[in-house]
Amino acid sequence: MSLLTVKNLSHGFGDRAIFDNVSFRLLAEEHIGLIGANGEGKSTFMNIITGKLEPDAGTVSWAKRARVGYLDQHAALKQGMTIRDVLRTAFQYLYDMEQQMNDLFVQMAEVDPDQLEAILEETGEIQETLERNDFYILDAKVEEIANGLGLNEFGLDRDVHDLSGGQRTKVLLGKLLLEKPDILLLDEPTNYLDVEHIEWLRGYLQNYPSAFILISHDIPFLNSVVNLIYHMENQQITRYPGDYEEFQRVYEMKKQQVEAAYKKQQKEIENLKDFVARNKANAATSRMAMSRQKKLDKMEIIELDAEKPKPHFDFKPARTPGKYLFQTEDLVIGYNEPLSSPLNLSMERGQKIALSGANGIGKTTLLKSILGEIPALSGSVQQGEHLAIGYFEQEMKTESDKTCLEEIWSEFPHFTQYEVRAALARVGLTTKHIESKVKVLSGGERAKVRLCKLVNQETNLLVLDEPTNHLDRDAKDELKRALKEYKGSVLLISHEPEFYEGVVTEIWNGEKWTTKVV
Repeated sequence: MSLLTVKNLSHGFGDRAIFDNVSFRLLAEEHIGLIGANGEGKSTFMNIITGKLEPDAGTVSWAKRARVGYLDQHAALKQGMTIRDVLRTAFQYLYDMEQQMNDLFVQMAEVDPDQLEAILEETGEIQETLERNDFYILDAKVEEIANGLGLNEFGLDRDVHDLSGGQRTKVLLGKLLLEKPDILLLDEPTNYLDVEHIEWLRGYLQNYPSAFILISHDIPFLNSVVNLIYHMENQQITRYPGDYEEFQRVYEMKKQQVEAAYKKQQKEIENLKDFVARNKANAATSRMAMSRQKKLDKMEIIELDAEKPKPHFDFKPARTPGKYLFQTEDLVIGYNEPLSSPLNLSMERGQKIALSGANGIGKTTLLKSILGEIPALSGSVQQGEHLAIGYFEQEMKTESDKTCLEEIWSEFPHFTQYEVRAALARVGLTTKHIESKVKVLSGGERAKVRLCKLVNQETNLLVLDEPTNHLDRDAKDELKRALKEYKGSVLLISHEPEFYEGVVTEIWNGEKWTTKVV
């Protein structure tokens, strides 16, 4: 049974085509991994099938009464609502039914016997539906999901307006899982999850009885939960049975076959053209030359897909700093309340350190405290001499209305236009991306714009907060290579151990000093 049918879908932004006559089907119990390089249209596809975006052409049809749940990281959360309130909205339809039942009870005192019988029957049906959906133990369900995703660490009575982007995403994911839709649509759900909660989500999806479509650049996670891959490339979507590793094997084999056929055909074309050129003027051989020309004219030319630009990151070194990059003395971090015990930490020149631990324990807060972006609750931070710090924040402070070209030029006004374009091209952006506004780019493309700023700074200490969020596999691999070769020091937060293994010289476990229960 087809839960979703997409026919002849075409869409683009300005003169940049995203899809060209694409068709797609989602069947019951299919666990689909939707993959492709940054900017190929994965999130756009999700927005089209959920009705948030109208396609230029084509149709999208869902099965009747299909309940679709979409993890949309841009969904609005209302100020004044607590985490518990938001999670309970997953059962709003049941609360509405309870209210309807209570209203019917009030009516009972004012109706005749025949009406009373009809009301009793209706309230009985509502009561049965409520019991079947575990209405009277909903709070226990909320607690179960909250525990699984680590939401209890923030406090379920906390105002959602005060949450970070990562905490917000967890709340939205929790609400979605409580809704138990027939189809789950998940766009990069692991981006803000720590290792423990990624494992929890992995187990949940492995046992999920219905269909889901998952966008993820976390290959080990993707491999463990999907049974089908749809690959987006060059405005098309291609189906590959199996996991990501099987997709890679088949994709490479098909690519090699097309390249071999292309080379063979090019050789044949060269020979035919040569024959025609040498024989068309000769009366004795002109007929054969015309025959060869007809063959050339009718030939269906094999075209190789244009090679996508590969990102290249090379960090510019600044002058050598002092021996100690920073030292903390009895540093207590936090906002309204302490997130840590007194910390006495130091980092020396040449060290590359990963900061690990569960969400919500204060890893980002520690980075910002060390950098002086937020004040310490007590204690102090002493920065070393001659520091040139490059800071990659987990989230952009504001949404830029500039084009990529303007964004980089405003940061490096001494660059020529050619130098700005070359810098953006080196991080893997095409001419069309470079001339587009930053706010219309995908998450991965925006990350590349921010990395472009970082690699063109002179630095001797890189402070990176979840730099791999949204990046495709090529970009992650290249960033890992660049950090390995970087001559300066690195302090980074990442939820992907496979990314920082082989890069860092030391791991600091934040769970040893946090005041949060983990």
